[in-house]
Amino acid sequence: MILSRKFFERDTTIVAKKLVGKKIIRKDQNVIYSGIITETEAYRASDDAASHAKNKITKRNHAMFETVGKSYVYFTYGMYNCLNVVARSKKFSAGAVLIRSIHPIDGIEKMEKNRKTRKFSNLANGPGKLTQALKITTRDYGIDMTKKSNLYITTGINPKKINMRTRIGISKAMNKKWNFSIDPKDYF
Repeated sequence: MILSRKFFERDTTIVAKKLVGKKIIRKDQNVIYSGIITETEAYRASDDAASHAKNKITKRNHAMFETVGKSYVYFTYGMYNCLNVVARSKKFSAGAVLIRSIHPIDGIEKMEKNRKTRKFSNLANGPGKLTQALKITTRDYGIDMTKKSNLYITTGINPKKINMRTRIGISKAMNKKWNFSIDPKDYF
């Protein structure tokens, strides 16, 4: 079952935690890719100095202020795309969850070609690797992920234990434990 818009209409940190274990599905031409989400990070607005939405709406971040359940894809470090899904409660003006990692299920051979590696553990174990494996680019910005399309999220597995830690690779708001993950070895 595809996750509803209501799923994403909660505090961004709750959605980030609840997305761990869900299944992401990507259709690109005749290829169907999928994987279980194994790591996420929450980014809110006014109370989060590390968020793209901290100060104002821009051409890059406007999706974070718009309809929940839509994709927010941005290009970073001059070489990587990162996939987020917009999520927030009515208490905040903006918010998104970064999908940091997945455990590949379908389309693995194509993922290997896209990533130029046959090492399974290295296919989609980081936000830039994930988008490269699934062929997600900024052209996928604003997709409604609550509807069957070329990018959406469905129910998956029910994790027994979700790990919480501080977010990775940021220089502000480093104390917030808004990174959520499971160890794929416990499930696959």
